[in-house]
Formats: sequence, structure tokens, C-alpha cells
Amino acid sequence: MIQIYHNSRCGKSRNCVALIEKTKREFEVINYLTNPPTTEELNSIIEKLQIEPIDLVRKKEKIWVDHFRDLDLNEQQIVQAMVENPILIERPIVILGDKAIIGRDLENVSAFIS
Repeated sequence: MIQIYHNSRCGKSRNCVALIEKTKREFEVINYLTNPPTTEELNSIIEKLQIEPIDLVRKKEKIWVDHFRDLDLNEQQIVQAMVENPILIERPIVILGDKAIIGRDLENVSAFIS
């Protein structure tokens, strides 16, 4: 089953959900702002994305700029910052099995889920 970590206030995230709905495939929407991932879940997502934790951070978010940008954080601290402040997590994240992508480009999402 497809999972999508979604923020309903984000246009790219809404478009990604709409695209997946059109496929008629079964999927689960996870509103990560009200149901944030645990440290273990976020580490698993990062592994599926095959990226470094810093690559999942929304670096222009006020919380990041004000509290984290100028710090020398290790990977574990970056993950913890996202767990404690889920708004920092890039969105949407589409997961299928043991792979995932950041679904900002709908063509990539289409290719990923087909």
C-alpha cells in the first residue's frame, strides 16, 4: 500500500494526494503535523529515501532559521529536531514498500507509483 506523509495546507502535497487518488490504488494519508513520526519511523523514512537527514529538512522554515541553522548538528540531532518540530519535514513523502520519494514533482511520483 502507498503511504503519503501529507500537509493539507501545502499545495504540492494536495496535488500529490489528488494524483494518487486518480490511480484508484489503495493508499494511506498520514498527516504528519498532527501525527508526527517517531524517531524510529523518521529514521526508516530517511533510509527509504536514501538521503541524509539534513536533506529532509525544510531549511527556510522559521523554526530552522531561528533555532537550528547556525548549529553544528549531527544526524541524530537533526532527526530529533524534525521529530520535535514536524513542520521541518519536507513534504510530501510518498512511500511504497521499502522505497520512498519526496513527491514535489508529480511526474516523479507518477513514475514511482506505477
